[in-house]
Amino acid sequence: MTSDAATTGPEPTDEVVDICRDLLRIDTTNTGDNDTSAGERAAAEYVAARLAEVGVAAEIQESAPGRANLVARIPGSDPQRPALLVHGHLDVVPADAAEWSVHPFSGEIRDGYLWGRGAIDMKDFDAMVLAVVRHWQRTGVRPPRDIVLAFTADEEAGSDYGAHFLAQRHRGLFDGCTEAVGEVGGFSYTVDEHARLYLIQTAEKGLDWLRLHARGRPGHGSFVHDDNAVTALAEAVARVGRHRFPLTVTPTVRAFLTEISEVLGVELDPDDPEVAIAKLGPIANIIGATIRSTANPTRLAAGYKDNVIPGRATATIDCRSLPGQSELLERQLRELVGPDIDIEYVQRQPALETTFDGALVEAMSAALRAEDPAARPVPYMLSGGTDAKAFAQLGMRCFGFAPLRLPADLNFSALFHGIDERVPVDGLQFGVRVLDRFLRSC
Repeated sequence: MTSDAATTGPEPTDEVVDICRDLLRIDTTNTGDNDTSAGERAAAEYVAARLAEVGVAAEIQESAPGRANLVARIPGSDPQRPALLVHGHLDVVPADAAEWSVHPFSGEIRDGYLWGRGAIDMKDFDAMVLAVVRHWQRTGVRPPRDIVLAFTADEEAGSDYGAHFLAQRHRGLFDGCTEAVGEVGGFSYTVDEHARLYLIQTAEKGLDWLRLHARGRPGHGSFVHDDNAVTALAEAVARVGRHRFPLTVTPTVRAFLTEISEVLGVELDPDDPEVAIAKLGPIANIIGATIRSTANPTRLAAGYKDNVIPGRATATIDCRSLPGQSELLERQLRELVGPDIDIEYVQRQPALETTFDGALVEAMSAALRAEDPAARPVPYMLSGGTDAKAFAQLGMRCFGFAPLRLPADLNFSALFHGIDERVPVDGLQFGVRVLDRFLRSC
């Protein structure tokens, strides 16, 4: 090893793999219950230690025992410029090892991929950020403006113990931040060898998690019983689950569909965009969910004995509203379930949408094109939600930009919360190069 290499340390494209593997081996399962969630404190301490090694001081804030969030600030060369927030969450959804080809917390490298729960949601981006910042600190690079780093807890259960806690209780940590970058965007969709779309998230649907409650008269399971809470609930849930809400094309989705129709040579019918969406292959399920609000039943609970008709039954519905349609969605749901079913909101967070323009977008696009001449950056709406909902409340303009160049045959969307979650090693290294270029120029 030369003296220069000894001074600067490993290249970020090498270190990102080791950091991501370390993070994947920390089980940060978020069950939605503080008593059974795990590992967020250990992951935050790992991040703090990696930053401390290169002279970056970090602050850990716990919202509850073990629910740890970390924030650090990298000073920029121009203190007069507004700061940029770069945020990623450290928690992951549960994983059943029996369903996986490898252990979900092994961080195994196989077939050119790094495997593990959180590999793309979103410890890959956490690792990219750490690798870039560590390289800067070792080589004396200063970004053009302050970069605030936030590594959060609880994103997978609504962010109450994570980003919302920070935004409400520690907003001073984000002084000067006018823009924010996090998940899920900057990933590639291959059209052919000469063209790859890179989807930059400029919008995300609202989070409208709710419970339906049905009440009836309890009684013996052997009797004729016309006032059965389980029956009433089941009928209401079936109506919701089978319903298709009206098609609405927002400005972000219209811009995406215009781009994709041009690239694919498909004529776009604004009244029937599903024709174009159907040609998108693996990402069709993400895009298809952004042309209407959705409501999917996810959980049912009723009763305490096989031969007792319960007096109460409950269902959980995962609703995602389009921008500006949360109240409309509630009215539509009330019509669907009927007057005898009660609706209780578990989470209600608004949708976000910004425009695909400005210096930050230009910097993202330039960084992508520098590493992939076939890159064609396009805006899109995420069908899910992110910590951006919390940071937008502080007045920040939020984007999803965790760059990845993906194999053309990889069903990327199926990996989110799915089994055998994995990230291509070369895609991870591509992301580091793009992120480094972007943050040096934004």
